Amino acid sequence: MARTEPDRKLYLAVHKEVFFDIFEEPLGRLLLEDYHVPMIVFDFKTEEIVKWTD
Repeated sequence: MARTEPDRKLYLAVHKEVFFDIFEEPLGRLLLEDYHVPMIVFDFKTEEIVKWTD
């Protein structure tokens, strides 16, 4: 994607339970800080975006 569409930004979409179980823990926070992963956290039941990080 970086070669064919370099202006686009890729986001990791995760369910809110996965986000809170993994990325709200100390190790998960370190991963997000070290690798700067843009994420969209969603609730599939309500079809809502819960959190959007850049």
